[in-house]
Amino acid sequence: MLLISLNRSTVPERVFPLGLSYLSASLRQAGHDVRWFDCLEDPGSVEGVVSEYQPDFAGISLRNIDDVQIRRRETFFQPLAEVCEAIRRRGSCPVILGGSGFSLFPERLLELSGADYGIQGEGEESLVALVRALSRGEDPTRVAGLVYRHNGGIVANPPRRASEGVPLASEDRPARLAGRYLEAGGMLNLQTQRGCSHVCAYCTYPLIEGRAARRRPPEAVAEEMTLLEAAGAQYVFLVDSIFNSSPQHVVETCEALVRRKSRVRWGCFLRPQGLTPELMRLMVRAGLAHIEFGSDSFCDAVLAAYAKHLTFEDILKSSQLARAEQIDYCHYLICGGPGETWETLEAGFANSRRLPDAVVMAVVGMRIYPGTPLARLAEREGQIGRETDLLHPVYYLAPGLSAEAVFGRLVAFARASPNWIVGSADAAYERLVQRLRARGDLGPLWSYFALLQRLQPRPSVPVPA
Repeated sequence: MLLISLNRSTVPERVFPLGLSYLSASLRQAGHDVRWFDCLEDPGSVEGVVSEYQPDFAGISLRNIDDVQIRRRETFFQPLAEVCEAIRRRGSCPVILGGSGFSLFPERLLELSGADYGIQGEGEESLVALVRALSRGEDPTRVAGLVYRHNGGIVANPPRRASEGVPLASEDRPARLAGRYLEAGGMLNLQTQRGCSHVCAYCTYPLIEGRAARRRPPEAVAEEMTLLEAAGAQYVFLVDSIFNSSPQHVVETCEALVRRKSRVRWGCFLRPQGLTPELMRLMVRAGLAHIEFGSDSFCDAVLAAYAKHLTFEDILKSSQLARAEQIDYCHYLICGGPGETWETLEAGFANSRRLPDAVVMAVVGMRIYPGTPLARLAEREGQIGRETDLLHPVYYLAPGLSAEAVFGRLVAFARASPNWIVGSADAAYERLVQRLRARGDLGPLWSYFALLQRLQPRPSVPVPA
């Protein structure tokens, strides 16, 4: 089987296609031969690898639909049809779509691409079952998560939630490919759990992974970190929706890493709630170097409207704990979503001044994805209709706000607050990052922004009214 990663985006990072690792492990353990093609890092072309390898099946993984930037609205799904055509020009195998991006729009993307099948949700078990059925000439339509054509329409079976994921071996991260990602940024990635029980208004994690948390055994996580270190990784990002979904999971995982004496530094997404000094110190002992908080707002009224179920005091306390351990951290904000007003924006600006050494990454507008509470709210308010094509980015803005006005207010505040990054980073910042990467500095890009502000802080200027 040929597995293809469609992602070509390098912003904000080159991200190793971890999903292919899990598919590869499942196929390999079922006795199949697997080859990868990464559209971002592999030389050559899809046509070339199909001509040489002549696969019996080809799988294409679509990681993201778009860049979630209201001004740019760059989308990533257009190459699907082109890649499907390239496979058919050089081979005759069935083409199967999957990935987190595909799982959000399975019917539409199967139709647009012309692929034979798709699998929505976690694909390890379903892909093996589909390949087995097709190889034996059996009816595959009972496979969980299968998306297929029937009587002139498209049918999408409900997905099956897999376990916490099959164990990965070194061959499930091809050395030639892992090496390219390490050369580009020094980072690889790792997942310790799947599923998210939170109900944030906009979030697609529960749709893709389900709400029930499925946590990997701590020793399995530590063993995989050891494999990544042996592959040359000095920094790893944990891709869990939030690492601290359970204090027990954090403790057990970090204690396993400490026992292994892992030297790898790592970062993760944390929910800014429920953290303690003891938990933060343990994470630091286990290698924590950077934290990305999905805070979304610094105003309690907006946090409630976003269904975050936390408060600014939680955010402040979490920030203070990170600072006490000298950990670089950032907060992601979504400005202009449900409940936002000019008054709540100002309240958030005021609260941000209380956060010690935080980098703040702010975007305007809340991307609407189907099946989310936000989509239902937008329909009730008349911002979208039942026939609105959400595959092409549509953003929610609270009544009375406009994207340009909110963006202008954020930019004005950022001029006086050098720790804020509004929208995409500018060219000067990206050149700085390239120089630091060439020098061997590791970690997420925003951490360099924090470093730059410490070394060369921008002068404060008055904030326009």
